[in-house]
Amino acid sequence: MRERRRLRLGILVLVSLVLLGAVPLYFGIRTLARDPVFDTLDELNVPGWAAAKTVDNVSGSRWCLEDCRLRERTVESQKAWKETAQVYEAALARDGWQRWKVGRCPEQKVKGTYTCWRRDELTLDLWVRDPTCVPPPVNGEPAPSAPPSPAAGKCTGSLVSVKVRNAIDDERTGPQPSTDPSLTGEDPFPTLTDDPLGELTRSPS
Repeated sequence: MRERRRLRLGILVLVSLVLLGAVPLYFGIRTLARDPVFDTLDELNVPGWAAAKTVDNVSGSRWCLEDCRLRERTVESQKAWKETAQVYEAALARDGWQRWKVGRCPEQKVKGTYTCWRRDELTLDLWVRDPTCVPPPVNGEPAPSAPPSPAAGKCTGSLVSVKVRNAIDDERTGPQPSTDPSLTGEDPFPTLTDDPLGELTRSPS
């Protein structure tokens, strides 16, 4: 009887240790596998029509060992890009993101609306535009460059792209390059005199 009790007690202790260790291990692996930035984006208070379909992509290292982490999210919205951009910008402002007016936002002119945001150690790029609607190939032939008129009615809604980077890895947070005189036609720092030392002051005799 004593041996049976010891065996049962040992089994209970072993099961308890396994459960106590398995639960933290599960949540630890889940935390490492899931980037918390995506959890923050999930908490944005946007209506369901503005997040009909979401695709996430991540690259780089969370600890910036070689390349810092880049989080990219693509979302399909059921309404036009102007209304979609308004709800996303309002949601970002409510969540503590601040509008960031900086050069190279965007790098080049794009369709739709492109805004930049900052919060703590992160920067965020928000691009909302019309969807890219390309009809599928027909009989193995490549799709035409422009969709036919019947398919144009099915191409509705908008597309949202969100890019989140670490501020230290965002080159726009550093000093911006100075103006190139060859582009402006004038030198912003003109030379006042040919003599680099200027006119010397005579010392009293």
